[in-house]
Amino acid sequence: MTVRGVRRIIVSVADLDRALALYRDALGFAETYRSGDIVTLAGPLELMLHQRPPTPGPAAVAVSFVVDDVDAVTAAAEKAGATVLDAPADQPWGERQAVLTDPDGHVFCLVA
Repeated sequence: MTVRGVRRIIVSVADLDRALALYRDALGFAETYRSGDIVTLAGPLELMLHQRPPTPGPAAVAVSFVVDDVDAVTAAAEKAGATVLDAPADQPWGERQAVLTDPDGHVFCLVA
């Protein structure tokens, strides 16, 4: 048996509305399903926000989201409650990248 792809990424969040301000409103994922403590968002892949105690860490798995303009989306994400760890910068591997945390402390990257 082999892995054939990624179905979804599940992010534990303390507050769904606060998380939606970032993932839906600033990053542009579209809300497709909501029930109780779960919201599913569509984008280049499915993202599920699950309201439960988050346990983030700087050495955990980090998602990289491909965006058109790293600088503009970083500014929108910061306005929506994200914290910038590494400001947008050109990387030696050929991407422009910013590293942030969401309001619950999960690390994510924006790349172009």
